[in-house]
Amino acid sequence: MKRTLVVSDIHGCVDEFKQLLVKVNFNAEEDQLVLLGDYVDRGPDSRGAVEYVMSLVREKGAIALKGNHDQRFVDVLGEVDPLTEMKFFEHGGIQTFQSFCGSNNLDLKQSKERILGTCRDHIDFLSSLPLFHEDEGHIYVHAGLNPTYIDWKTQPERDFLWIRAPFVQQRTVVKKTVVFGHTPAKDIHGKADVWFDRDKIGIDGGCAYGFQINCLEIKGNNQYTTHSVASKGSWK
Repeated sequence: MKRTLVVSDIHGCVDEFKQLLVKVNFNAEEDQLVLLGDYVDRGPDSRGAVEYVMSLVREKGAIALKGNHDQRFVDVLGEVDPLTEMKFFEHGGIQTFQSFCGSNNLDLKQSKERILGTCRDHIDFLSSLPLFHEDEGHIYVHAGLNPTYIDWKTQPERDFLWIRAPFVQQRTVVKKTVVFGHTPAKDIHGKADVWFDRDKIGIDGGCAYGFQINCLEIKGNNQYTTHSVASKGSWK
């Protein structure tokens, strides 16, 4: 029986992510891998994480969604307001620029020019990622679904990437179970393990905060198994 393996919020922790796929015996011919976004920021190797995700999508048939950190990284490389730029660098953007530039000694303008000049494929990849994926039993999304939208596909892009409390704390209006990242499980139920609710499953283990990276394994009709790998450090 084919498995669906779901991972979210890698945040530059590519070593832990690779270790997790080994732990679950990921086989692209038998498994569908779904990644829920936030490949960059905070962790030690954002560029390596993006490159590995690109290879999984292009060579292994993985489905990769866009996260809010991925979108903000792309935005900051263009013309953005000072507040957006400040928030990016306050929430792990410095590590991302260092990872993509390979240097700590460039100013902001030089860093942007180097990234745009040498990593165009990475940026185009992140820009083109979808906001959701859907199969027979589940809806997969980075942040969640706004319960005020009966037709959830029409909700604003920002809700797919950023929503927290209105989604986490209320029942959804969809029949399928929603699998999401973005809001760390530790912030929801006090521990980094996958959080199961009646209509939603939160899988962000907070790896970049020193906790763990989780994988939700789905088999058949709502048969769930969870796996995790401990973080190698904290990059708050």
